[in-house]
Amino acid sequence: MKARPRTPEETYEPALEKAKQSFSGLDPAGVAARASVSLELLDEGQGQFLVPFLGRLYEVHWPSAVVRRAAGDDQGVDVVTRILLLHYLLTADGTPMGAQWIAFRQLPGGLAYDAAFQGRANIRLARAFGRDRIGFETAAGTLGGERLDFGDSAFAFRVLPRLWLAVILHLADDEFPANASVLFDASAHHYLPTEDLAVLGGLLTSRLIKSVP
Repeated sequence: MKARPRTPEETYEPALEKAKQSFSGLDPAGVAARASVSLELLDEGQGQFLVPFLGRLYEVHWPSAVVRRAAGDDQGVDVVTRILLLHYLLTADGTPMGAQWIAFRQLPGGLAYDAAFQGRANIRLARAFGRDRIGFETAAGTLGGERLDFGDSAFAFRVLPRLWLAVILHLADDEFPANASVLFDASAHHYLPTEDLAVLGGLLTSRLIKSVP
């Protein structure tokens, strides 16, 4: 009998449980300052962080580590998003932005996983937008991208309060194939582990592709 594929919840459950255990011991005021997020103190020693992520607002409750969409939105939160938000709050150390864009391979440990990242992000973007500048710019605008002066078209995205990614597009022409690059602010590893940054690049890529009219 063929084994049943594991669901995302089954795959990521150990990582989620580990994050929850670490989260309960945090100093919430310190976390809010380092991660640049709002903190609302509730009754009986509880609180919640308000964390904007890829254009949506989430509530992360402390110390329970329950993650919900902002008030008025009953849609559930997928396990990958829950882990990323918890890891962001756990990892953030307040380091200022690096004022420099770097490739995934330049992140700590990134070189070993760069080939996989190329397939997850850069190659998909080149295929989707390599001959469609207008589609790329429309999708980037939908996600709140801020225009950059690189390549044929480029945008920066404030994915989390202190974590920025950029996408640079070089269109295909008669001599060269299309090329796209997802870049990270040089301080990115102070806010998420490299493995999570790979996931984040893939998420941004998927959102851009799905945003094409």
